[in-house]
Amino acid sequence: MDLYSYVFRALVTEEALDKAGRTNKRALSDADFSKKFDQLGLNSMDENLVTSATESSTVYTAIHAFENTVRSFVTKMLQEDKGTDWWETSVKKDVRTRAENRRDIEQTIRWHSARGENLIDYTEFGDLISIIAGNWTLFEPHVTNIDWAKEIISTLEKSRNVIMHGGVLKETDSERVGMYIRDWLRQVGS
Repeated sequence: MDLYSYVFRALVTEEALDKAGRTNKRALSDADFSKKFDQLGLNSMDENLVTSATESSTVYTAIHAFENTVRSFVTKMLQEDKGTDWWETSVKKDVRTRAENRRDIEQTIRWHSARGENLIDYTEFGDLISIIAGNWTLFEPHVTNIDWAKEIISTLEKSRNVIMHGGVLKETDSERVGMYIRDWLRQVGS
């Protein structure tokens, strides 16, 4: 399928979702999608590469949302249990130091968007497991098995890294991403 057919199908899908009563205000309108497409120079790039990237972007969206869901879960649980100083009292020094160093480096580049507002936003995906494991008695009732959680996070991190470094996941890997995310959400919640 050529790029323009793909984009047209995406626009038709967006319109159908809107007509069906979609309430997600953050979704791009047709005009916003076309503007972004032009703004980013996608019309000038190889169609096959853009199509491949567009397909990968759906998987990336799922992983991105999941990663930040886990961050929110960890923050909420620790904040409720340990209070506002949970970062200092409940996160290992090496994880805190890496996150603080990333934040400090980003702060020197003031012209660019920041990664986030909280230090947990500067952690690596795998660091979230370290934080959960370090506070296991708090997380055990929700997660129940740390090895299961490690497997999910490490596998999703592998898929995330493939996509973020220009690779394309095989269909079986994409299916695994969805399966692991659904399993986590059924077990832990959002």
